[in-house]
Amino acid sequence: MNERRPVSARSPAQALFRRLVLINGLVFTLGTLILAVSPATVSAPVLLTEIPVLIVGLALMLTANAVLLRRSLAPLGALTALMQRVDLLRSSDRLQESGNGDLNDVVATFNAMLDRLEAERSTAAAHALAAQEGERQRIARELHDEIGQSLTVVLLGLKRAVDRAPEELCEELHAIQETVRSSLDEVRQVARRLRPGMLEDLGLIASLNALAADFAGMSDAQVTRRLESHLPELGPDAELVVYRIAQESLTNVARHAKASRVELSLCRQPGGVVLRIADDGRGGRITEGAGVRGMRERALLIGARLSITSPPEGGITVQLTIPVRPERN
Repeated sequence: MNERRPVSARSPAQALFRRLVLINGLVFTLGTLILAVSPATVSAPVLLTEIPVLIVGLALMLTANAVLLRRSLAPLGALTALMQRVDLLRSSDRLQESGNGDLNDVVATFNAMLDRLEAERSTAAAHALAAQEGERQRIARELHDEIGQSLTVVLLGLKRAVDRAPEELCEELHAIQETVRSSLDEVRQVARRLRPGMLEDLGLIASLNALAADFAGMSDAQVTRRLESHLPELGPDAELVVYRIAQESLTNVARHAKASRVELSLCRQPGGVVLRIADDGRGGRITEGAGVRGMRERALLIGARLSITSPPEGGITVQLTIPVRPERN
C-alpha cells in the first residue's frame, strides 16, 4: 500500500518560484561581493579597458545562473517524456525522485495520479471483462439449450420423414439432414468457444490442446504444441486469461497471418509461467486493435506482462508471462 505523503505547506509552483528567486539572488549577490572585494574598478564613464572585465563578470554570472537553473529544472524534462510515452495498458514506469525537494512533490503527485488511474482502469476492466464473460456464458447456454435442441428436433423429424418418404425424395432429404447436422456442429463449436467448459472440467492443458486442434481444423497451418503438464497453480482467473489470450492469438493467426507453422507453448521459466504463440506468417507492423487491447487488459488483471513482437525473420510472437510465487519446500 502506498504511504500517504504529508501535504506541503506551500504549493509546488510557489516552491519552484522561491527556488528560482533564491538561485538568482545568490548568483547576483556573489557577483556583487566578488566585484566589491576584487581590485577591479568601474569608472564613470566606463573605460575601454574595463569593458572586458564587465563582459567576463556578466558571462560568469549568466553561466552560473544557467547551470543552477538547468540542474534545478532537470526533472521537468523527464516528467514531460514520461507524460508522452505513458500507456495505462502497458507495464507502467515511474519517475524516480531526484532529490530536488521543490520538484519532488510534482513527481510524487504525478506518480500517484498514474497509480490511481491504473487502479481505476484495472477495476473498470475487471467489471467489463466479468460482464463480457457472463454474456458469453448466457449466449453459449442459449445456443446449446435452445438452438441446439431445436436443430436436434429438426434432425429427428427429418429422420422420420426419410423413413416414410418415397425413394425419389430420399436423396434430397439426406442432403438436408447433412446440412442441419453440419449447422448443429457449428452451433456447438461456437458455444464451446464462447464458454470453455473444458477449462473447468479438464483443466488448462486439455483446453489448450482442444483449442489447438480446433485451430488446426480450420487452418492449413501445422501446429506444434509444447505444453508442460506440471506447472505451478495459476488459479481460475489466470487460467481463463491464458486461455482467452491463446484463443485470440490463434484466431488472429487464422484470419490474417497466412502462416504455415504455428507454435503454441506453455512452460515454466525463471520469470514465471510463459504462454507463447509464434507463427511464420506475414508479420510486419503490429496494429493494436480491439483484440490486442483486450488481451492487454486481461493481462493487467492478473499482473502479467504481455509482449507482441514481429521478429526479423517474419511472423508474430505473442508472449504472456504470468508471475508465480516461489514454491515453499
